Parts: sequence; C-alpha cells; structure tokens
Amino acid sequence: MAEITLVDVESQFVLGMRKRGAYEEIAGVLDELFQYARSHGAEIVGPPIAIMHEAGREEAEMADREKNAVLDMALPVANEVEGTDAITGYLLHGGTMAKTVHKGPYEDCGPAYDALFEWIQKNGKRIIGPTREVYLNDPREVPPEALLTEIYAPVA
Repeated sequence: MAEITLVDVESQFVLGMRKRGAYEEIAGVLDELFQYARSHGAEIVGPPIAIMHEAGREEAEMADREKNAVLDMALPVANEVEGTDAITGYLLHGGTMAKTVHKGPYEDCGPAYDALFEWIQKNGKRIIGPTREVYLNDPREVPPEALLTEIYAPVA
C-alpha cells in the first residue's frame, strides 16, 4: 500500500488552461501550455499539475466516458506572464494536503486515490477542494510502469 502523509504545500504562481474533454486530451493541453510558456519567456519551475474537479472516482470515470471532464492543467512559473482568453496566469493556492505517490500508468491510479480517500476518512479529515496530480516524469521519456504521479487532496 502507498504511503500517505500530511504535507504543507506552498502557493505558487502558474500558467493554467482549462477545457472540457476526455482525460486522454491532457497531453495536448500540456503541450499547448508548454509552447505558450516558452514562447512568452516564462521560466518553468516545477512539473505540470492537473487540478481534478470531479468529486471521486465514479464521477471522474463518468466524466471521462462522456468526454466532459474538466481538464484543468497548470505549469508552475517563476515570473508572471501575460495570458490570453484560453491561458491565464494565477496563484494556485497551497495549504495542508494529504499526499501519496502512484507509480505506474496514469490510468491505473484509481487504487492510490481509494487509499488516499480511505486514509483521509480514517484520520478524521475532510477534503476541502479539488485534488491535484503532479506529474514527476515524462511519458515520452520513461515507460508507463516507471511513471511517477504525486496525488494531493487539500484537507481540514
């Protein structure tokens, strides 16, 4: 079973893009964000982040099937960058979060979420905002079984 810890996450300035679709479209959204950041002189200072708005595994699976999931992606940047209608710069708030790490294909992270949610309930916490996934390595550079994803849930 994955280790779950409580961590304090710092707020950070990000470039973000949000649209609706299937989770398989995340890579395209990230490519667009990376291209925009590079072409506008943004210094990327951390790995990409997905902010997951669907409440729970069942809702996320249904939204993905219906191609109506919220694809809310962000890149931490060191400097403010002028945005567009589609890409905006904003402060992604931090706070106390329960955290676990999933190793393996993105589509197999369900059990890590289940363990995280169970830990939160058993420890008398409650989720107070969207969960996040932080992608620590690049699926173009490592095989699916080596992918590392940090999963965070803001708690109180």
